[in-house]
Amino acid sequence: MTVKTKQIHIAEYNYSLPDERIARFPLEKRDESKLLLYRDGEINESEFKHLPDFLPNGALIVFNNTRVIQARLLFNKSTGAKIEIFCLEPVSPHDYALIFQQTERCSWLCLVGNAKKWKEGILEKEILVDNKNVTLRAEKKESYGESHLIEFSWNNPELTFAELLDAAGILPIPPYLNRETEEKDLRTYQTVYSKIKGSVAAPTAGLHFTDDVLKELDNQGFVREEVTLHVGAGTFKPVKTETIENHEMHTEFISVNRSSIEHIKENIGNIIAVGTTSVRTLESLYYIGVTLSRNPEASGEELTVNQWMPYDDANNQLSIDESLQHIVDYLDRHQSDKLLTATRIIIAPGYEFKLVRGIITNFHQPQSTLLLLISAFVKENWKPIYDYALDHDFRFLSYGDSSLLL
Repeated sequence: MTVKTKQIHIAEYNYSLPDERIARFPLEKRDESKLLLYRDGEINESEFKHLPDFLPNGALIVFNNTRVIQARLLFNKSTGAKIEIFCLEPVSPHDYALIFQQTERCSWLCLVGNAKKWKEGILEKEILVDNKNVTLRAEKKESYGESHLIEFSWNNPELTFAELLDAAGILPIPPYLNRETEEKDLRTYQTVYSKIKGSVAAPTAGLHFTDDVLKELDNQGFVREEVTLHVGAGTFKPVKTETIENHEMHTEFISVNRSSIEHIKENIGNIIAVGTTSVRTLESLYYIGVTLSRNPEASGEELTVNQWMPYDDANNQLSIDESLQHIVDYLDRHQSDKLLTATRIIIAPGYEFKLVRGIITNFHQPQSTLLLLISAFVKENWKPIYDYALDHDFRFLSYGDSSLLL
């Protein structure tokens, strides 16, 4: 199975997406977006506000509660050259919660725009935060291909890095929108239930939810659960290799409460994931449990789900219930109420879904790993689904319409 999946030609997952079908701005009312309905080969449509009417009875709905950070920082060199620093993932401290609390210095792995104009030296930026002046400095320490280790420092210990980003950072809307970030994006490019700062891209399926839709889910007896996956810039990375074998998946940090894992365990077979990020988190849990079944004291990088593990390990017989129990036991041994790890999982045709029975998701770019994930779930029916969306005036990509795939 792994050989067959690795040899998938990405060109087979292409379709024609006219520029005018890309939604550059969201609708005024989130839940009035169109909703495509797919079940057992049949395709219909409705409005997103009616979503609760189409969900299976008693389903557990799993949301990704990550919050997009204002990850882009613009500096000006004394020469006038503009340098953009895009914070990707924390290095020191290597924890999102801790790094946002830092009050003097911290280090991030970053992308640097106009890097050829910044060979050496320290960049400085004057920021006004709550009527307090502070100088933010950026120093390039090491380079790793396209990424750079940047150390930030500032001269006011009363201010956290989170406050500096909120004051001076720019929200990174997707590059395919071909426009600058606007003030209203600070509100519209966040889900209404976002909580945990760390993403550089929104889990866009969640953008359709309103307080009214969430209330209706509760009224109809659906149970909600949350996980955290911090979406990385790699989510926009196109597959540039002929076959997917040579495409390298980015690392994404995940955090799941022990109580959530117990809840998921109680609802195996009836789980609906909101967005591909929730799918990747849920499916990664199974393989983390598999790792712990073989090495109960695994930690750190050993717990990270590698890209091809589901395919190389396709003959594994561990049940889903047993796998999740291994994680619960692991957390209990370490007296921890939260699983903190990472995943590089790629979900492509040939993948066998373990936990997810339904997906709420937007319409994704041609030749993307997200489209591969959808194809893995609905098999060859991805093409009729996308043809229907194109023929019926659905809006595409981050600010576009959505689908419920069962």
